[in-house]
Amino acid sequence: QGQLVESGGGLVRPGGSLRLSCKAPTTILSVFSNSVMGWYRQAPGKERDLVATISTAGSTNYADSVKGRFIISRDNSKRMVYLQMNGLAPEDTAVYSCYRNWRGIDFWGQGTQVTVSS
Repeated sequence: QGQLVESGGGLVRPGGSLRLSCKAPTTILSVFSNSVMGWYRQAPGKERDLVATISTAGSTNYADSVKGRFIISRDNSKRMVYLQMNGLAPEDTAVYSCYRNWRGIDFWGQGTQVTVSS
């Protein structure tokens, strides 16, 4: 029920863009639709930080560091959540993990590496 599978990470030059995807292949559709979804990231030697969340109603919340550059979205019919990342900078380098919260229970994906470097 809790499996989350991320994809879309990779190496990109500063100023570039990436789109991360997260799929919940084993989650019942109604449960997914009623889950808060989000993305966190963890850079080497640092704590895991919130990047963005999206509520069941589609309301979004972003870390100040990514506002205006990143966009989170979801497609409940596909059990998918996305993170469009634009204007990437070296400080965005991290492992990005997908997150789902349903009735107070947290689920995490394995993460996908994003490296921003010239």
